[in-house]
Amino acid sequence: MRYPGYYGMYYDVTYLLVILGAVLSMIASARVNSTFNRYSRERSMTGMTGAQAARRILDQSGLYNVKVEHIRGNLTDHYDPRSKVLRLSDATYASGSVAAIGVAAHECGHAVQDNVGYEPMRIRAKLVPAANFGNRFGLPIFVMGLVFGSNEVLMQIGIWVFLLSVLFQLVTLPVEFDASKRALTMLTQYGILSDREANGSKAVLKAAAMTYVAAAAASILNLLRLVLIARRHDDD
Repeated sequence: MRYPGYYGMYYDVTYLLVILGAVLSMIASARVNSTFNRYSRERSMTGMTGAQAARRILDQSGLYNVKVEHIRGNLTDHYDPRSKVLRLSDATYASGSVAAIGVAAHECGHAVQDNVGYEPMRIRAKLVPAANFGNRFGLPIFVMGLVFGSNEVLMQIGIWVFLLSVLFQLVTLPVEFDASKRALTMLTQYGILSDREANGSKAVLKAAAMTYVAAAAASILNLLRLVLIARRHDDD
């Protein structure tokens, strides 16, 4: 059944694509939380905390200028390339679990990427303003096209603007996978975790990577929905 104009944006079978994307994201989020909680109970034999492991990795990599700071929140860990600061969350900073150390090492992987000029990371950084613009204005522009009598120009502009955020999600994937690969190598190479312990960190990082895959899939599904709606209105 077809619904003209503005209502087609909301009463449409293509909304199932949005629901599918949301379900994928929820599943990925639940998995990373359960995996992290599981391995947060497994302590590293070295007794190092996430912050100490991060400091060792950074120093061994020659990144003495990168600071390690504590930030509030749960799994809010990130590396800030502008200020050269690696921020570790409550669940990571002072914890000696293989889960926490794995997450800390992953963020160190981003610091190493920044230091060596890893191209996908540089591309992602350049896409940040465009991605933010796409997230904020892509869908509203598309809706305006529907509201104003199925204006094809506005709908197409909305689709292209939203595409910017999709491109950002896609470029993010190799950046995150590479950071995890670097992390696991450095953890064993620098004697922070044994091979068995590193398997726990690997499970945590693999689960975390799936959240980025789910986010990219959700963005693609949203984009597909906009394209399908635009085509339907063209047919009308």
